[in-house]
Amino acid sequence: MVANLLTIAGSDPSGGAGIQADLKAFAALGTYGMSVVTGLTAQNTRGVRGIHPVPARFVADQLEAVLDDVRVDAVKIGMLGTAEVVRAVAEVLAARRPPYVVLDPVMVAKSGDRLLAANAVRELRGALLPVVDLITPNLPEAADLLGVPEAADEAQMREQLASLMRLGPAVLLKGGHLTGPECPDLLALDASGEPVRLTAPRVATRNTHGTGCTLSSAIAALRPQRGGWAEAVADAKRYLTAALAAADGLDVGSGHGPVHHFHEWWK
Repeated sequence: MVANLLTIAGSDPSGGAGIQADLKAFAALGTYGMSVVTGLTAQNTRGVRGIHPVPARFVADQLEAVLDDVRVDAVKIGMLGTAEVVRAVAEVLAARRPPYVVLDPVMVAKSGDRLLAANAVRELRGALLPVVDLITPNLPEAADLLGVPEAADEAQMREQLASLMRLGPAVLLKGGHLTGPECPDLLALDASGEPVRLTAPRVATRNTHGTGCTLSSAIAALRPQRGGWAEAVADAKRYLTAALAAADGLDVGSGHGPVHHFHEWWK
């Protein structure tokens, strides 16, 4: 059976991030993708020029329309933008309870542009996290969620991971913002166990647009196809590493180009 995957996120007209990246990752990993659009962005590989939020009621209408008709096997959540949209998505998911929900807490774009209103962070912590199974923050997002400075090494990552676990869901804390030959991630499925350390070689490319979107959507796509979160996360990280390694085979834009979602097929 082909799994049906739903992304709830913003649109990236340059195709490298947001719902466009999510749908590409869903397809590459053998699932059927659907999307609920939370906002329109005017952006390219060099930065974000503007954001046009979709009204919260219409976001909820999109979500209800899909859930009323289609079996949804997993959900990935990306850019939500406003506190009202966060609340609307949380209310529908709390009522409908899809099997697996992965939240990529998109707060700031790679260009530095803010993608989640500051007043929405409290709503995300209080309303959305209780209905989410796994969150995938990078180091700046983790710092934003906790209201602390960004972690500068793995020891500080572990301290922040413990704090993030107290928010409720399982956590994949991504260490790609650290320096060094490896990109270390820490996966904690419960507060009592030792986190799993996942590493991959750092790929020398500037084409990293949409890496967070791609990883979280890959995890969501693989979770119904794997026996547990640890296996899904490990395989998703391998997929992303290969997509980064093949990214220079694309020629998209003059800034941070996209990863190559279809590296296994376009040969």
